Amino acid sequence: MNRTLVICKPDAVERRLVGEIVGRLEGKGLRLVAGELRLVDAATASEHYAEHAGKPFYGELVSFITRSPAFVAVVEGPEDTWKIVRTLMGPTNPAEAPPGTIRGDLATEMGENLIHGSDAAESAAREIGIFFPDLG
Repeated sequence: MNRTLVICKPDAVERRLVGEIVGRLEGKGLRLVAGELRLVDAATASEHYAEHAGKPFYGELVSFITRSPAFVAVVEGPEDTWKIVRTLMGPTNPAEAPPGTIRGDLATEMGENLIHGSDAAESAAREIGIFFPDLG
């Protein structure tokens, strides 16, 4: 089995969409192996978004993910689970996300697009290590 990280961002929690999002992942046949509602601190956010440090939008990313609780989860499935999750999510910009995707159906703003999913197997391993270091 293959694992990836999913974050239902603060806007998803605030809008009470976590159940809908997790339901879509499970409906696809993926399995939730770890999950926790948590307030992401600035240090964890900085580590998670390290590749964006120095970019103009970096401060907004950190500010957004730390503003209120997020649901952080590890999802398991077949090979390239990260690709399956990314397809279910839809493009980063909800205006470009097709109907049937999480962002296409539920999000309206680029800055508040409900969900994060690792963008590669390597990213998934790194991000799971940040948020769930004891997960075997």
